[in-house]
This record gives sequence, structure tokens and C-alpha cells, in this order.
Amino acid sequence: MSEATIEVTGVRKRFGDTLALDGMTFTVRPGQVTGFVGPNGAGKSTTMRVILGLDAPDAGTALICGRPYASLHRPLTVIGSLLEAGALQPGRSARNHLLWIAHSQGLPASRVDDVIAQAGLTGAARRRAGGFSLGMRQRLGIAAALLGDPRVIMLDEPFNGMDPEGIVWMRAFLRSLAGQGRAVLVSSHLMSELEDSADHLVIVGRGTVIADASVAALLAAASGDQVSLRTRARDEAMTVLARAGAAVTAIGRDVITISGLPAETVVGLLASARVPLAEISAHRATLEQVYLELTRDAVEYRPAELHPGQADLTGRADLAAGPADGTVKR
Repeated sequence: MSEATIEVTGVRKRFGDTLALDGMTFTVRPGQVTGFVGPNGAGKSTTMRVILGLDAPDAGTALICGRPYASLHRPLTVIGSLLEAGALQPGRSARNHLLWIAHSQGLPASRVDDVIAQAGLTGAARRRAGGFSLGMRQRLGIAAALLGDPRVIMLDEPFNGMDPEGIVWMRAFLRSLAGQGRAVLVSSHLMSELEDSADHLVIVGRGTVIADASVAALLAAASGDQVSLRTRARDEAMTVLARAGAAVTAIGRDVITISGLPAETVVGLLASARVPLAEISAHRATLEQVYLELTRDAVEYRPAELHPGQADLTGRADLAAGPADGTVKR
């Protein structure tokens, strides 16, 4: 079998008059966590269902380790997935739920105890799953995904219902899976969590890929090269930096912004000219800002325009997203 990957190529899927997927194409590579994000109705859930053979594409292919899901022998040993944390028999204990899945795949009972420990459920293993909180159901679903020790992991909204301790655990857990050489695909609406745990991001909208690039590249492109500087010698600093080719703007008595020069170069130029500086910082966009900018034309449901004085609940910040080292559609 080929290396641990998910390869989605040209997938199209229509439900009646609705075109859910319109040539969806991306690859999830081994050894990294790939975030899969987009607005509601963007096609994320349909794509995952196509990958798992739950929906048949009208065109295109979705391959796991080079093969369609339907052709996998003992599929849980190839791909483990969590699509719906509530998909369990509430009367069964967590351990019996996992034993039933393990038996259906010809996996040993000893594997059940291994994944219970990995998911942090040892103390709750004999409790009925119907009484679990959403966060505990997420852990149980993750334990089920790990049963076959698969090379590929696909999780839909795994941070949902997690308390702060669970979120910290989840970040480290995802990183550890990728560190073992697995291909990890994680769908989430929590950009702050993906910023801390994902290596790569696939942003989708209206059934197609909008951006496919590393998180670092997306953040760098959105952040640009703007530097903010505080100095009591504002005019002297502006003169020195303008002569070096920077675009310089005064935004206060002792604050200027500089574009066109990295922070290290700014510091060096001012030091050589003996111009004092009190503080310097490089602008850094957040992953949420990147996401909101790239998907603003793909949002299906948008709130009404705000009146003056109303709070902007979307948290959107305007930014100019430059090219990344991957694909970005605008």
C-alpha cells in the first residue's frame, strides 16, 4: 500500500439542485496535521463522507493510501475517523462500545484498553456512554478511531465540548499523531486551536478549495512586512528609514509604521544612525483573520450590516492577504 495520505481529486457531488462539491481537490500528507476549514455549507462534511464511502461522488476520486475506502480490507487499520460523537449505543459502557467495534474488525480486546488509556477514559471505561458529556463522547469517538492503529486519522470538530484541559490535551494529541508519521485531517471552526496544532490548512468555500498552504505561509502572507516603531526621535527615524527605501507613516507623536523593511533591518539602520528606539514590533495576523478574509465571498449566511455603535460579533479584521507558498483563490 502507498504512503499514508488522503487524496481528493476533482470530486463533484450534487444533491438535487444543490452543488455540494465542485471539483474539490487536495492532499493530506503524512507527518502533519492538516486543518480542514470553511463556512457552513462549504462542503466539508460531504467531502469527509465521500472519503469514507458514505456518499458516492458524481465525478472525481477520494483515495486513502492510494485506494478507495470500499476496497480497504479491515478499514479501521487504515483510517480511523470521528464524524459524529453521538453515534453510540447509550446503554453500553464505554469499554463494551469499543469491544463491539473491535470485534467487528477482528481486533484484539487488549487494543481496547490501550485506546481507552490514550483517550484519557480509564476512570470512565465502565460507565454507560449515554451519561457522558459531549467532551467525553469526543474522547470515546477518538478512542474508537484509534482502535486499528491506523495510518490515517480524520476527525470532525474534535475540540467541540472539550473543557480547557481537554483542549490542551487535544492539541498535544494531534501533534503526537502527526509525529508518528500519520496523516491527520481535522475539521474545525476554532481557528485559534488550529493555529496552535495544524501544520497545513485547506480552506474551502462553495464546494471548492480556496486556499491550500502551510499555516506559516498563510500567516506570513497576511501579516505582510509592516513594523510598528516607538521612538522619541520620530522625525530622524522617518528620514533614515525613508532613505533606505521604506514606506514610513507617522501615526502619533512617537509612533511610526514601516513597510518594506523587516524589523531586524530597521533596528540595524537606526542603530547605525544612532537614532534611539523604545519599542519595535512586527505585525502578525491571526489565523482567524486570514480565514475570515479568504472566505468572505464564500459565506452562505451573513448577518445584517451593523449600525454605528453596534459591536461587530464576527471579529473580522481587514487585511491584505498576499500570495502564500500554496494555492490561494480570490
